[in-house]
Amino acid sequence: MAKVMMKGNEAMALAAIKGGCRAFFGYPITPQSELPEYLAKHMHEYGGVFVQAESEVAAINMVYGASGAGARVMTSSSSPGIALKQEGITYMAGAELPALIINVMRGGPGLGGIQPSQADYKQVTRGGGNGDYYVLAFAPENLQETVDIIKESFDLADIYRNPVMIAVDGLIGQMMEPVDLDAPIPHRDIPKKTWATIGTMGKREPVNVNSLFLDAQDLENHSFKLAKKYNEIKEKEQRYELVNMENAELVIVAYGTMSRIVRSALEMLKSEGINVGLLRPITIWPYPEKAFKEIPESVKGILTCELSTGQMIDDVKIANNGKLPISFFGRTGGMLPEPEEIVNAVKEMLGGLKNE
Repeated sequence: MAKVMMKGNEAMALAAIKGGCRAFFGYPITPQSELPEYLAKHMHEYGGVFVQAESEVAAINMVYGASGAGARVMTSSSSPGIALKQEGITYMAGAELPALIINVMRGGPGLGGIQPSQADYKQVTRGGGNGDYYVLAFAPENLQETVDIIKESFDLADIYRNPVMIAVDGLIGQMMEPVDLDAPIPHRDIPKKTWATIGTMGKREPVNVNSLFLDAQDLENHSFKLAKKYNEIKEKEQRYELVNMENAELVIVAYGTMSRIVRSALEMLKSEGINVGLLRPITIWPYPEKAFKEIPESVKGILTCELSTGQMIDDVKIANNGKLPISFFGRTGGMLPEPEEIVNAVKEMLGGLKNE
């Protein structure tokens, strides 16, 4: 398939179908509503099921049920809608059920606004619900990367028996870019779903899908089992991109839409003879701590840039481990910075470092 121009939300919907999704349960909320609208129109063409639930809470519990029966299933929403789904997501993590969840982030807290934001970072990367659990979380930068990750995420969810979340913002959901929906993804060996509740057919013992452990020792054993899986994900699935790192004086850490703006700022700085690198997390959980070990000795400091008041900066501090000074630049509430603002923030930080 040649590249086609598509709107972000619609491209994500078609990518899910291409990734094998055959069941979607959701509820409309701006700025992701075109995603379920597309699936409502086209899912049946692929033999799939689309249900607009009566609420976000109902939708995520339908996802739980379909996943428990072995289906490749997904839901999508935007910030406050994802908040409503958190109880179901933690149930799925506890029951080790795979699913894809797409969060087209908007400004907040509360109802906030419909403009793009990255203020759900902690909600996404810290689980969001109760208990010791995580979701494998991606934060792609453009539509091609987004559709590729969506297709691969269904495999990853099945392999790790865990929910996977894609965190994009309203800009990526609403903009149009050319995408190749048939671009190949890495081959993965997918285990058989012997745990799925599809009936025994007289050939096996019954199985249960459950996250309830009334015995404390049993629950601790299960929690340590989950922790072992999360540590495996941390080791194998950290993803990142390093840009213009050779002889860089400063490194900017940014993801998603903000990293697109940072790229323009880097070109402007380069024209002035200021060499600045970009460290772009692609997975925000697990956070790509390995990338920070590749920062060259020429770097004097780190500038964290976010579409929030500062949430990823905590992970930057952990990964940096006190090695370099860290500063922050952010816009929030749906406000997008001009590249010149980032250029000025870089110059201000470099000026301060030279005066120390």
